[in-house]
Amino acid sequence: MKSTRLRICAAKRRYGSEADAQVAAERASIILRPYRCDRCGQFHLTSRTKGKRVPRPADSPT
Repeated sequence: MKSTRLRICAAKRRYGSEADAQVAAERASIILRPYRCDRCGQFHLTSRTKGKRVPRPADSPT
């Protein structure tokens, strides 16, 4: 597992819980997912999906 670089961690918004980060991700105009930072212990958002299982969006009702 790669660690988050300190410079990257310092530049990103921090969320105290995964739930708070998920709410912010759902409001974004792009697909984001929360992750726990190994530097600060809080949650950040990322758009990266390499090596991650990304759930499919739910089909909208017609």
